[in-house]
Amino acid sequence: MNRVDSSTNLPAPTPGGKRAAPEAEHLLVWYDRHRRRLPWRAEPGVAADPYKVWLSEIMLQQTTVKAVGPYFAAFLAAFPTVEALAAAPVEEVLRRWAGLGYYARARNLHACARAVVQQHGGRFPETEAGLRTLPGIGPYTAAAVAAIAFDQPAAAVDGNVERVIARLVALETPLPAAKPEIRALAERLVPLARAGDFAQALMDLGATICMPRQPACALCPWSEACAARAAGTQETFPRKAAKAARPLRRGAAFWLVRGGAEVLLRRRPQKGLLGGMAEVPGTAWQAEFDAAGALAEVPLAADWRRLAGMVRHGFTHFELELLVFAADVPASTPPPEGGWWQPVEDIDGAGLPTVMMKIARLAVAARDSNQDARSW
Repeated sequence: MNRVDSSTNLPAPTPGGKRAAPEAEHLLVWYDRHRRRLPWRAEPGVAADPYKVWLSEIMLQQTTVKAVGPYFAAFLAAFPTVEALAAAPVEEVLRRWAGLGYYARARNLHACARAVVQQHGGRFPETEAGLRTLPGIGPYTAAAVAAIAFDQPAAAVDGNVERVIARLVALETPLPAAKPEIRALAERLVPLARAGDFAQALMDLGATICMPRQPACALCPWSEACAARAAGTQETFPRKAAKAARPLRRGAAFWLVRGGAEVLLRRRPQKGLLGGMAEVPGTAWQAEFDAAGALAEVPLAADWRRLAGMVRHGFTHFELELLVFAADVPASTPPPEGGWWQPVEDIDGAGLPTVMMKIARLAVAARDSNQDARSW
């Protein structure tokens, strides 16, 4: 039994019918009955595959389970082992990651796979400290892999877990300042036995019961221990500090089609936002953007025209608005240095990030609507 006393700042059992302590055993009993079946999760009684656990945890960073599912299956089919991933060109890894966003994760994923193969003989370190030495693995991922893959008593605190813990103790400290306090509280709850199941149970509890809105408190194995539920304030937790408005950047993209069938693409610099990804050529993205002067930066001289509409995309730290200009060149036109011609019919195969696919969809829609007689 994992009974928590008052020195932990968690609810302690008291006489007179007051709140009980949250016990790991109660959560594990619930988990054994209601665990989610996920493509990366081992079945009961089966040892977890560290490679699948790690891969899923990287993919799930800032991405939903629903969105990750198809990508995980396709990625695993292409790179079934950490050795296969390490041996693949980074450009291929980025191409298969396209659409998941936060592309630094893909570059770190490849670097981490190479480190595991070259420095650890293809075996992931089993401890949090060992995992933290690998590229792209921070405190959360190290704890999650250590707990789930190796049953180490580690506290894996994601957004779901933060919500559960904040409600459990009615924590007034707002996020993100509350993160260290929440992690300390979570660490006190981790049992020595079945630490991996406990980590996944806590994630499942937040994802399916202790949801942001209309939590199903009557079904929660920790309902009697929850301070926020006792006060009827569960939907107000976790407290969150007000977010600053994201600044706006603007720019232009140049959709250049050769012979009516191929579009010009190029690769972004390896370092920086969307590093190493394929892109539609364009201007820099800046707060001060001169739309009238954008055509001075076109990749090739042609009869350029602006397409109706605009591409909008949100990044973590800024919002982006792009004008799209289109032009056609003869089928014999060579690409400018660093560029290549990609068949428009195979634009999905280029591994474009989401913002670039938005450009492609706008341009293709313009062609299909015949809005301009000169349009390709």
